[in-house]
Amino acid sequence: MVAKPRLFDAVRHKVRAKHYSYRTEQQYLYWIRRLILHHKKRHPAEMGAPEVEQFLTHLAVEGRVSASTQNQALSAILFLYRQVLEVDLPWLNGVVRAHTPTRVPVVLPRREVQALLDGLEGQLHLVGQLLYGSGLRLMEALRLRVKDVDFEYSQIVVRDGKGQKDRVTILPDVLVTPLRQHLALVREQHDRALRLGYGGVELPEALARKYPKATTGWGWQYVFPAARASADPRTGEWRRHHVHERSVQRAVHFAARRVGIVKPVGPHTLRHCFATHLLERGYDIRTVQELMGHSDVRTTQIYTHVMKKGAGAVKSPLD
Repeated sequence: MVAKPRLFDAVRHKVRAKHYSYRTEQQYLYWIRRLILHHKKRHPAEMGAPEVEQFLTHLAVEGRVSASTQNQALSAILFLYRQVLEVDLPWLNGVVRAHTPTRVPVVLPRREVQALLDGLEGQLHLVGQLLYGSGLRLMEALRLRVKDVDFEYSQIVVRDGKGQKDRVTILPDVLVTPLRQHLALVREQHDRALRLGYGGVELPEALARKYPKATTGWGWQYVFPAARASADPRTGEWRRHHVHERSVQRAVHFAARRVGIVKPVGPHTLRHCFATHLLERGYDIRTVQELMGHSDVRTTQIYTHVMKKGAGAVKSPLD
């Protein structure tokens, strides 16, 4: 056994008390387990800043992980010490930081975006259209609830996005009819599930306690539900989850190959295209920043490096 079970139970309890997502819970447990195994199964209470520094340096130097991966490990370990063990580690000055390369995002021209979307089928086609047409992150699209699609105002409310922030973005007019038709089918599926006794959906913990019947309410259902119900990993209750993100990732990857796109393409590429194409059409960068949900306009400015303005619009002397 790697460590006493109560340590991991304490981590789970604290993560859930903070209302962090199940994905965050799994990531924290993974990195804490990696730390313990790296130091020959020593309990974290017996370690301190030197051991944490050595582990993070090992990830960067020998593991050659990316800067974001190293930061993810650091966040998990700091959560363990500060929130669970209630030990405040001194500043980690000795950590070798993973190199953060400066890269511009991959952006496709509009014809390639259209070809990519045409290569998607079923509800995954609709997911792809929302990623590009509304600038949603993949998990924001998959976690979208019926109540947060506003057809009257042609907008989508993104709840608990990155940084646990809400925002409002646009709903493309061209998607109104297909999205209504899709939701009509989802409603039939939901009503059938209710008759069979498993029509519930995952809710934020506080809301689930206050409104226990809301789990079966139509407005709280996922816009893109999974084909089959499954057991909730935290509670064990039988519920209908949303489409798995890997299904979308695989579909986008294969669609890109079929239509001959050689650039590295994923679902997030469509979000990059959303921002870049809006800026190319002359929309104000602050407006695009708000639609994207960026805290700092400098994050949005990265798209000006790939749009057909500035350096990209300069004519070569050879031409």
